Amino acid sequence: MTGEPPRAAPSSAAPIAATPAPHNGAHSPFWPMAVGAIGVVFGDIGTSPLYAFRLALQQASADGVHAEAVFGVVSMALWALILVVTVKYVLFLMRADNKGEGGVLALMALAQSAIGRRTTLVFILGVAGAALFYGDSIITPAISVLSAVEGLKTVPALQNSVSVSVEIIVSLAILGGLFYAQSRGTAKVARFFGPILVFWFFCIAATGLSHLVHQPGILLAISPTYAVGFLLHHGLVSFFVLGSVFLTVTGAEALYADMGHFGRWPIQAAWLFLVLPCLVINYLGQGAFALDVLHRAGGHPVYDVDWFFQMTPEVVRVPMVILATAATVIASQAVITGAFSMTQQAMQLGLLPRMIVRRTSETAAGQIYLPQINMFLAVGVVLLIAVFKTSDNLGQAYGLAVTGTMVVTTSLAFIVVRRRWRWPLVGALALIAPLWALDVTFLAANSLKILSGAAMPLVLGGGLFLIMATWVRGGDLLNARVRRDSPLLADFLPLLEARPPQRVAGTAVYLTADPDHVPGALLHNLKHNRVLHEQNVILTVETTDTPRVPEAERVRFQPINADFKRVEVKYGFMETPNIPKALALCRKDGLVFEVLSTSFFLGRKTVVANQRKSLLGHWQDRLFILLAKNSANPTDFYQIPPGRVLEMGTQVSV
Repeated sequence: MTGEPPRAAPSSAAPIAATPAPHNGAHSPFWPMAVGAIGVVFGDIGTSPLYAFRLALQQASADGVHAEAVFGVVSMALWALILVVTVKYVLFLMRADNKGEGGVLALMALAQSAIGRRTTLVFILGVAGAALFYGDSIITPAISVLSAVEGLKTVPALQNSVSVSVEIIVSLAILGGLFYAQSRGTAKVARFFGPILVFWFFCIAATGLSHLVHQPGILLAISPTYAVGFLLHHGLVSFFVLGSVFLTVTGAEALYADMGHFGRWPIQAAWLFLVLPCLVINYLGQGAFALDVLHRAGGHPVYDVDWFFQMTPEVVRVPMVILATAATVIASQAVITGAFSMTQQAMQLGLLPRMIVRRTSETAAGQIYLPQINMFLAVGVVLLIAVFKTSDNLGQAYGLAVTGTMVVTTSLAFIVVRRRWRWPLVGALALIAPLWALDVTFLAANSLKILSGAAMPLVLGGGLFLIMATWVRGGDLLNARVRRDSPLLADFLPLLEARPPQRVAGTAVYLTADPDHVPGALLHNLKHNRVLHEQNVILTVETTDTPRVPEAERVRFQPINADFKRVEVKYGFMETPNIPKALALCRKDGLVFEVLSTSFFLGRKTVVANQRKSLLGHWQDRLFILLAKNSANPTDFYQIPPGRVLEMGTQVSV
């Protein structure tokens, strides 16, 4: 285990920010931010019409499509968009932000801050939500791109030449190129994401409207009575249908998670004035097309139809397939970027071991690349497509992880409303209970898919939860053991003054997780080198419960004696540590800091198994050791010049 992990420090209970901080575009032009949000935030939910209506209607019409099922599915889809996305996320959750940042980990940090400490319940909820998010990150690219490529078989000229194998090969080629491009960054093409998605939404609205004018009766589906009636009269089948209808809102978490990049108002405006109306028109149009097909069938049964592409005029079907593929690639890119951002947050909060983080843009702070996560997602997507083969089969695995994350988000929101906003219990329950009941209903409906593939994201989420829990618990116990075996700094310094070692010029910086105890690297330096630098800094890096820390509050400098100073550096969970830059801020306090005359001492702990005494349990000990061995070097993580680093090794048994 290399170096010391950052400490997560509870921040003060600052009021909830109603608007984003300046860093995230709060002062940028409104409409460019809204267009940018469309390209990043709405890709997942915007490509759901490719498969959601088709899968839901399949579940509702095992013996053939009928008008009642069409009205019921369309009504449920519209009200899912209204209740889940508009009411819960756009109107409520986007007001429960952590100084402009959203997402399950940001909400977990906010809940911890409201309580004043890290509790088991909040920790479990946050880690579970983050773990389930990765399940969504793997399924979304697979089902989105595959469903777009499947549109090729609706082109008359290609109908007999596009097989399942061809669809799989083309999809894997597109996704392979996407994952390969991550290391090169997407800054050059990202500027086109927004305009392409805007064009996509206008196209799907125009296609839906062209059928809506021929079957205006489908507008009756706007009434919730059709949704309620279908649920009441179809028993268990309606629950299966509800699980597929949920696919219409699977991108809702992105509204909240990406709030920090664009601000609340641009996202809300883009949803209310463009994305929602276009989605509503398209789903109504697919319903109208289905009614028209039933009418033309003259009473003959109608079964599986690719409603989205079939309702597109043949003359523009190939361009629509190309546009749909571009939209799904953009949606996949947004999910991959979200996984990178989530991982960075988890590392900063101490939930995951350090990983290599590479910046792919000198100007865009959010453009990062994590090779390990990219490989993990790529392998997962390839396996999914190889196993499930079609978007219909993938639809059976999709939704459970997302609903689980939504339940977690609503539960954490209750803690924020109750403890942060200080609402009375009755008021908090009146707001949260209906939303929680809606989430649990969708969760129960998607749970019926477990035997048909939905167990996969649960297994994945469970594995990631175990990794996070093991890393956090093991790190806490290991640090406690190291503190127990290290002398207090207050007791050690008088002994050092009584028997001073040989002094050398320059500054020594000792990184440690506990500023009250003697860093292991300092003890080893004195033991082996028998020298002490003229100026010594005990440096601690803390991660706060806020996304960013103002530069004025970045560093706290405290002289201990003539030879030693204590420096505490604070970073938010959305920031990337830069130790030399932080130490440069201490010059105003009298700390003479020059990189070329400074040596950074890191304690390198090699964790080995103890056969007689276990730290966590023997199998968890082995997992913790594996994670520690694969943790990235702190030199890179803290952006310390490699030529100025000395690592002092020690072996710790667990």
